[in-house]
Amino acid sequence: MIFLDRRKQKKLLAELKVRRCAEDDLLSPALRVHFDEIISALENAAGADIAGAVKRAQDSYNALCSGKNKQYGKFPERKFMYSLLDLIFVVGAIAFGLRGLFFQPFRIPTGSMQPTLYGIHHRSSETGSDRIFDKISGTLHHLVYGTADASTVVKSPGGAVDWSSFQEVSGVLFDRTQFRIGNRIYELPGNSRQVADYSGLEKKEFYSGGESIGNGYMTLGDHLFVERFSIYLKEPARGDIIVFNTEGLQVRDSYSDRVVLLEQTGGYYYIKRLAALPGDTVKIVDNQLWVRTAGAEKFVRIQELDGRFDKVYSMRGGYHGHLSNMGEYEFAYGKEYTIPEDCYLMLGDNSKFSMDSRFFGVVPRRNLIGRAWFVFYPFSRRVGLIDRNAPLDKPTGQPGIAAFPVMSEQ
Repeated sequence: MIFLDRRKQKKLLAELKVRRCAEDDLLSPALRVHFDEIISALENAAGADIAGAVKRAQDSYNALCSGKNKQYGKFPERKFMYSLLDLIFVVGAIAFGLRGLFFQPFRIPTGSMQPTLYGIHHRSSETGSDRIFDKISGTLHHLVYGTADASTVVKSPGGAVDWSSFQEVSGVLFDRTQFRIGNRIYELPGNSRQVADYSGLEKKEFYSGGESIGNGYMTLGDHLFVERFSIYLKEPARGDIIVFNTEGLQVRDSYSDRVVLLEQTGGYYYIKRLAALPGDTVKIVDNQLWVRTAGAEKFVRIQELDGRFDKVYSMRGGYHGHLSNMGEYEFAYGKEYTIPEDCYLMLGDNSKFSMDSRFFGVVPRRNLIGRAWFVFYPFSRRVGLIDRNAPLDKPTGQPGIAAFPVMSEQ
């Protein structure tokens, strides 16, 4: 019996303490004291007195809740809306805490990490079904894959496209580009460089009525979670895909030829693959990154130091190594460069179209945000843990204006 009485004592104590804490802001000073007296008496009960103490505590608690205790009045009830707002506030605080300290969502804006991660890009309608949700179409396709139709039909015969007519306009999901063929204006999603790349407009000198242009979809950039805490527990590793901010990084402006802050021209957050660590000496020769680690005597190919670079040099599915003779820093032109302390060399997987350390130099550790971890939208073959896919089994081929054509097949 004493064992059962102790279980009742613990259960009632837990209930009273939770209620006392939850309703603290609604209790008068006198009610707080009385509530604490009920809890204290129940906590101090022992032996044969436990059963009586449980009954007395339960009776006093019921009297407070029902209002039958004339000395203290009725226990105040928390209104539903108050409780709901309280819950929303707590859940919101936890969510923002998780976002700020552990997992932060990001969207890939550009194609510098293709084909590992994609920014806004064109996807051909001739490439077959996706890995998830096969053979869907219409509005459902747009929702699942974050797409917009990127095709139009020439309504009347005309000559070649009028390149002087290109004009970018803002859209809801995608910026759009207008252009003229003959005496008609047409519009496709994407900026002018993207539209020129996927539409093939420059290849035709005359359009007859009924011809299709575009033939595919414009797709939102990959949305992913960045894991922020492990970089404080251990050093970033070669081959990790890292998000960092661009504070203090400088780049030469291609229009004015002045050195400007990178965040003024390219945005505040960047995502690249970490290629070299503090103390490494690097050089890019004939489109191959060579690394001599701290203390080593000779250079080795980057893929010999970390297997994640094997696919970057596979020449399959859009991967094409690290291109030399691009950028401002001499290591990209075959000269040796040693990475300073607490700095990292960051290179894009899409080396042909990547603004990376070849242009703005090494990234200080203080700029690092975290490791790219999980793609959660849209539902393409890349959804899930990052960097797990093998290259698409097709030759990379030659680049277009803004991307390698094979990349529109992923």
